[in-house]
Amino acid sequence: MKLSIVDLSVVQPGETPSQALQHSLDLAVLAENLGYQRIWFAEHHAKSLVGRSPEVLITAAAARTKRIRIGSGAVLLNHYSAYRIAEVFCTLNELYPGRIDLGIGRATAGPIIDLALQQDRSKPFHPDSDVQLNELVNWLQNSFEADSILGAIPIHSIKSRPQLHVTGTSSWSARASGSRGLRYVFASFFNQFSTRECVDAYREHFKPATGSAGVQSPEVRLGLHVVCSDTEFEARRQIGPVQVAYNYLGQGKLQFLEPSPEEAIALLGGVPVIERYKRRSYVPPRYVTGTFEQVAEQLHWIEQDFQIDEFVVQDMTTDWAARRHSYELLAGLLNPENPSETLAQLTA
Repeated sequence: MKLSIVDLSVVQPGETPSQALQHSLDLAVLAENLGYQRIWFAEHHAKSLVGRSPEVLITAAAARTKRIRIGSGAVLLNHYSAYRIAEVFCTLNELYPGRIDLGIGRATAGPIIDLALQQDRSKPFHPDSDVQLNELVNWLQNSFEADSILGAIPIHSIKSRPQLHVTGTSSWSARASGSRGLRYVFASFFNQFSTRECVDAYREHFKPATGSAGVQSPEVRLGLHVVCSDTEFEARRQIGPVQVAYNYLGQGKLQFLEPSPEEAIALLGGVPVIERYKRRSYVPPRYVTGTFEQVAEQLHWIEQDFQIDEFVVQDMTTDWAARRHSYELLAGLLNPENPSETLAQLTA
């Protein structure tokens, strides 16, 4: 099983944003030592998530590691120039050749933040995602048509390129990445009920890429929120702050700090109940939670049902020690020579 991490730089109670960012860098080192495929940093503009500039964290994390792939999960392309994003990530790849991933997505950060990110405020902004994605692919490949004015300014320093991944939660992202032969990452923790629809749509629309930015056969990665603990009760306790955060996000609130597990349990009126994945239900739970054996079994059946190439694991718990331990436990799935007895039975 292939596992990667997407980190959001969660500010835990009592710590500073600087400390949260240092945890993200420490996690990159840990992920490399444990054998994870890659670590990505997300772009968010909420108060409790300080990973606002993935390219900055990528630079710092790449400098502290040697092998693991490092990238964005994701840069919100609708807020930026495709040319600028291509330049930044090609520069990163020149600094750390063969290790940089460019994960792009499109999302609103709320009307005020969207306005703040917008340069021209003289009229409402309506990004054309298809045009932006086409431009980005052409910049990465220097493949604009001969009559395109943009082709007159190629990116000159790309002997190799960052790996491009389209991340999303909608049918648009599935069709857009599939029809262009690009790698696809579906963020199931945001839209669990559309997981099967979007993964199927990606494969149905897939056409082998004609340029170097894409791939010749479908590559599907699934983003899941995973919390793994020594006991089921502890896993349920740790998921409390995440449940509170999603409740706020569902209400359109972005400027909040996640509570501690104890505070979250008080706000929720009890320890959250764990939802487990049911084989062939094709609806992953919002949180894959439990002991190593419980999590391993669920990930195994999700992998089998969806034919996933790789999981990209998110964890927004506010206890740094518990979050670190969760990733250490999950790393037991990365060593096929010494799987747990439960996983060995499942994969036999």
